[in-house]
Amino acid sequence: MGIFGKLFGSKTTDDTLTVPSVPLSPVRTIGYDAGLVGSLKHDHAELVALYQRIGQLQQAGRYAEIRAELVNFKTRFEAHLLTENVRFYTYLEQSLTTDAHNAELMRDFRREMNTIARGVVDFVKRYQPVAFDDAQRAQFAEDYKAIGGLLSQRIEREESNLYPLYQPG
Repeated sequence: MGIFGKLFGSKTTDDTLTVPSVPLSPVRTIGYDAGLVGSLKHDHAELVALYQRIGQLQQAGRYAEIRAELVNFKTRFEAHLLTENVRFYTYLEQSLTTDAHNAELMRDFRREMNTIARGVVDFVKRYQPVAFDDAQRAQFAEDYKAIGGLLSQRIEREESNLYPLYQPG
């Protein structure tokens, strides 16, 4: 009899523990959300508007206000990426297991977005704490234009090539 059996009065003389078999729960999956693509497109529109607001502030020379808008943009951008990664890409990975071509397309988009995301975050970090002098204003204008071009192309490609792959399973 084991020590606990002795302490608690077990009548069993066998020292082995029997563990009841518990059926494993099914693997959790991400279900299709009919509103997800619409929500992601809405995010895109908000992100474009926020980014344009930063450009308007830059054009008006209101650099002191740019920092707060950069943080706002970065926060919305990261929330969008989180939704895409957790809900959109995970669902696509599940649903494209038998479609190698589109699965590879989706993985390429995901890798590309990770690179763009790092660029956006670096852009925000570079200019968030800065008190803009003339050189930094010129560099900001160049960087703003470059990041904006990348985001614009990416959004267009996502909405035309990637989002149509999101279909009910």
